[in-house]
Amino acid sequence: MKRFYKTVATQAVADGHALLLDGRPVKTPMRQPLVVPTRAMAQAVAAEWEGQGEEIVIASMPHTGFANAAIDRIIPEPDRFVSDIVAYGETDTLCYRADPGEPLAERQQRDWEPILQWAENRYDIRLVRVAGIIHQPQAQHSLSRLQSVVAAHDGFVLAGLTTIASIGGSLLAALALLQEAFDSETIWRAVCLEELWQEELWGADFEALETRRLRRAAFDDAKRFCSLAQDTGGER
Repeated sequence: MKRFYKTVATQAVADGHALLLDGRPVKTPMRQPLVVPTRAMAQAVAAEWEGQGEEIVIASMPHTGFANAAIDRIIPEPDRFVSDIVAYGETDTLCYRADPGEPLAERQQRDWEPILQWAENRYDIRLVRVAGIIHQPQAQHSLSRLQSVVAAHDGFVLAGLTTIASIGGSLLAALALLQEAFDSETIWRAVCLEELWQEELWGADFEALETRRLRRAAFDDAKRFCSLAQDTGGER
């Protein structure tokens, strides 16, 4: 798509902050006003539009994409998206371990257990750890509690949280990142632990490295979008 505008600006409106191109409000793909909850997020979205050249490259505008998803898909059906996110907690990667005594199990214990213990203490839940890949259900109390935790967030946070949970296959790691209980690098290495373990054993594969690089970019974009949605350092 050719760039069709010259100026980019943001404007405070009743529901948040709108994006303006040549002074006109922008709409989402579903023709809803592109209005985001915080000034910081509006500035990030505006920077993506300002940074386009003669051609608009949608793939280079992740914050705009997250905002569109929040407005068009998540806010109209929040319960469905909350349930989809909580489903990652039912089969959370961090709860499924190698057999006891194996070197991989020791690495999982070192890197995953602090995240699980944080979640248990933070949310007053108990999580079932499993040796192997056969599904074991989590307690209904724990799932109900996680449902309430996720549902407390607005559609913009859920847009980023969905991506983080899906990339790592872990709701618990996603919540730990959202709450900044651990830094991004610690969480990233935790959700990629088994890939990194295989590389240590057999060496790196170029295609796998490139795929992980793209996943890391999406992971970082989603984390930043969540932070912008929760921004308390500036005007909302």
